[in-house]
Amino acid sequence: MIEDTTPELACPVAPVVDVVFSRWTTPILWALNEYGRQRFVELSRRITTITPKVLTQRLRQLERDGLVVRTYHAEVPPRVEYEISDLGRSLGPLFAALSEWSSNLERVESARAEYDRKASAGTRKPAAHR
Repeated sequence: MIEDTTPELACPVAPVVDVVFSRWTTPILWALNEYGRQRFVELSRRITTITPKVLTQRLRQLERDGLVVRTYHAEVPPRVEYEISDLGRSLGPLFAALSEWSSNLERVESARAEYDRKASAGTRKPAAHR
């Protein structure tokens, strides 16, 4: 009999992937780690392809997750700064390992090209259903 197991229990890495690798999380954390405390406009200039609305949403989620610290300065005009938290910094070894693994991206591209070549030639067999 097969147990009814949630994906999180079947793969304990899944919730980590959901938190750390959701869209825009890694570029934001990388920018904050690399360049230190930044204002919203500085982050949006560094990550040019993110919209202000999405950047706001991601920063709020990262703050909620404890990966980013938001500091409000009651000045005129008000100033808000963001920085990576200690918890966010603790992801450093994970990002370092992924950076090291990135040397395999050429092999991934080769595998994709080979797959596409076979698929376009009609020699790829459909996957068997199990």
